[in-house]
Amino acid sequence: MQPTKITPRTTAERKRDALERLGSERDIWVSTSHPDHGPHQVPLWFLWDGEAAWMCTGANSATVRNAREEPRVRLALPDALDVVLLQGEAECHPAREVPRGAAEAFAAKFGWDPRTEETPYAYLRVVPQTVRVWRGVPELRGRVVMRAGEWLG
Repeated sequence: MQPTKITPRTTAERKRDALERLGSERDIWVSTSHPDHGPHQVPLWFLWDGEAAWMCTGANSATVRNAREEPRVRLALPDALDVVLLQGEAECHPAREVPRGAAEAFAAKFGWDPRTEETPYAYLRVVPQTVRVWRGVPELRGRVVMRAGEWLG
């Protein structure tokens, strides 16, 4: 594998690129932690609504149990050459109580509606408080594009 020349982007360009990917990607890695059981990480389908990431998983999963116990989570898009990391707190919503607009948008994106399943599902909603974006070492400086819930640049 040969390294490619990376021209560092401005904060505004990084924000634009991150929002584009959040709106178009299908999968996101969700990292949670439990005080007694330690870290847990899984890939989930997600929907970006322009403000928050919505994911859905089994209501009894380790991800949901952890998020209820310790809501601070980290999300990562699956590309180590074009990193987008989000950090925030997860809100858990039982599938049958999730806001209608989010549930319908999720179902439209994936062709699957967890509200209709026999087994219980829960949606996690994460509004990022910090977003970091970078492509390789040349972009490590200035990688924070959101701080305290406010976009920079």
